[in-house]
Amino acid sequence: MKEAVETAIKMETDAITFYTEAAQKTVHPFGKEMFRGFVKDERRHLRMLQELFRGMKVQLEFHRPKDAIKTVFSEQKDAMMERIKALEDELEAIRIAMKMEKDGFDYYKEAAAKAGSPEEKELFERLAVEENDHFAILNETFSFLDNTGQWYMYEERGIVEG
Repeated sequence: MKEAVETAIKMETDAITFYTEAAQKTVHPFGKEMFRGFVKDERRHLRMLQELFRGMKVQLEFHRPKDAIKTVFSEQKDAMMERIKALEDELEAIRIAMKMEKDGFDYYKEAAAKAGSPEEKELFERLAVEENDHFAILNETFSFLDNTGQWYMYEERGIVEG
């Protein structure tokens, strides 16, 4: 299972680099905050994987990124509405991030199925849940930025008055 953990460490390191750069380049305040939150999550994932790799007893920290993002979203709602259309490069960053998170989810599910110990299995399963949460957040963000009006009609159950 050493190879699985080494691969996971590389994936998390790459994700930290990508999300750090995305946060720096993203103009929209919500996007910046979302990517910064992902950097924190990926750093926590990396630390747990490194502890596992070193043979230490891993203190699993289970965090649901979706819980934190709801607060950020509600705080940024007015600012988000000021900018109806996102820049294409921001949408592209989200597309790339969605693929990374889906690939991470798939990898962790497979690694959990092949895990050599209950500890490894539990860690990979938890990482898969968090990667899935990241994907869901990114998907919602993409939908919002790509078509804000339609997103509000659906998510906020808006009523059209005529």
